[in-house]
Amino acid sequence: MLSIFELKSNYAKPGSVTWIGVRPARDIEMEQRQKVEITFKGLDGDRTTKPSNRSVTLIQAEHLQAIASLSSLPSISPLDVRRNIVVEGINLLTLRDQQFKIGNVLLEGTGICAPCSKMEKTLGKGVYNAMRGHGGITAKVISEGYVELGDTVFPA
Repeated sequence: MLSIFELKSNYAKPGSVTWIGVRPARDIEMEQRQKVEITFKGLDGDRTTKPSNRSVTLIQAEHLQAIASLSSLPSISPLDVRRNIVVEGINLLTLRDQQFKIGNVLLEGTGICAPCSKMEKTLGKGVYNAMRGHGGITAKVISEGYVELGDTVFPA
């Protein structure tokens, strides 16, 4: 029988980056990128100004589908949820409180990325609650580098 530590160390496969976005200023639309430099303060071109436990925000592509379904919307765009990186194929919640790599960047999951009130304004009534538990995670940057579409996501 496997220990809980061994179970938590097993992943069926790595994830992959399907979308990258930055928001240069508050209250403007996200800008999609193919590749981005990640520094200790976050994604180059994003509005972040200093290193923090929320320098990078991530959400699962699979959860965008869940949020849309729970909201009775046909789909949800990564632009709408205001997260920096969308990944598929790996459960992001399992990366909370541990280090993981995306491309050559080392991140550490620091917490849950809860929805904000702007979800209701942007997407409609009930989206805030639909997004609860599906909002992704926040991360701090441990080592800088570049992330691009298609990069793998895996525990360090």
